[in-house]
Amino acid sequence: MAQMLLNTPLHDRHAALGARMVPFAGWEMPVQYEGVIPEHLAVRDDCGVFDVSHMGEFEVEGPRATALLQATLSNDLDKIGPGEAQYTLLTNERGGIIDDLIVYRLDGFRYLLIVNAANRESDLRWLKEREIPGSDVRDVSDEYALLAVQGPRAIERLGLPEAAQFTFAEGEIDGIHCMVNRTGYTGEKGCEVLVMAEDAGDLWDRVLERGAVPCGLGARDTLRIEASLPLHGNDITPDTDAISAGLGWCCALEKEFSGAEELRELKARGPERKLVSFVMEEKAIPRRGMAIEGGGEVTSGTHSPMLDRGIGMGYVLADSATPDTQLTIDVRGKLRRARVVKRPIYKREE
Repeated sequence: MAQMLLNTPLHDRHAALGARMVPFAGWEMPVQYEGVIPEHLAVRDDCGVFDVSHMGEFEVEGPRATALLQATLSNDLDKIGPGEAQYTLLTNERGGIIDDLIVYRLDGFRYLLIVNAANRESDLRWLKEREIPGSDVRDVSDEYALLAVQGPRAIERLGLPEAAQFTFAEGEIDGIHCMVNRTGYTGEKGCEVLVMAEDAGDLWDRVLERGAVPCGLGARDTLRIEASLPLHGNDITPDTDAISAGLGWCCALEKEFSGAEELRELKARGPERKLVSFVMEEKAIPRRGMAIEGGGEVTSGTHSPMLDRGIGMGYVLADSATPDTQLTIDVRGKLRRARVVKRPIYKREE
């Protein structure tokens, strides 16, 4: 029997706007409204809003909450204070990536973790199994909705003051109480706004009234690939590691956490394969699972609206990972040339 799809608190708003809905990570989510390209361009040029309420939220608190998270997450929580956030990895004993997530330090003894929707249950189980006395992990996902407002004019349109990336603060948008997180998944300025589930519809309406364009998962994917941001389940998995994926920068290898010793050894000897970003040099759109000559594989691929050509990410042998290296990709039985590029694939010219 097919599992019923979950709905976010904004499901009726998407239906009213005529969004095309698709299954995603157990949820029925909008893939597009007007279309992927106009939604993509809205975020690059002005401001778009995404419903990302399918993401999971955990609260971790107690006098030993920091000790629990230091032992399970790759990054160093001592580098952030209350009001600051950090990108980090939940790793297994082999150094594989169970999930990538953002941790928000609410105060000295309390944290908020925002995790990927597909990994909510497995992440919670992993952390609960490792709880120590004085630490408590709770899944509070159903209490909240999350709106990602992204683009060069996002902060201006919301009427918010400027603030540093990876900081957060409680505040109000048009009288609606929320937590404004200066984070996002598009390569643009903006924020992710956490709001009580019952207030989500009103906040969505206010954000649209302020000029944000509603955007779906399709544009979210093209934007994040242009920005070379990995997607868990595609580019990073429990069978891939942070060093090979180019995420060593968010691993504090001087501390002990799950898989740290394996990652230290891997960094010392150098990985056999590396995750690279690439641009097609011939007319072709790469897709996940396509073979890269020499034993590599595409993990994410799309057509870039900004570059008007095929782009993607994939694993290649380490000696083929240098920018400007030529790659050959099997695109539906036809060999097509591509070139490794420095991350991100696309970046706004200042």
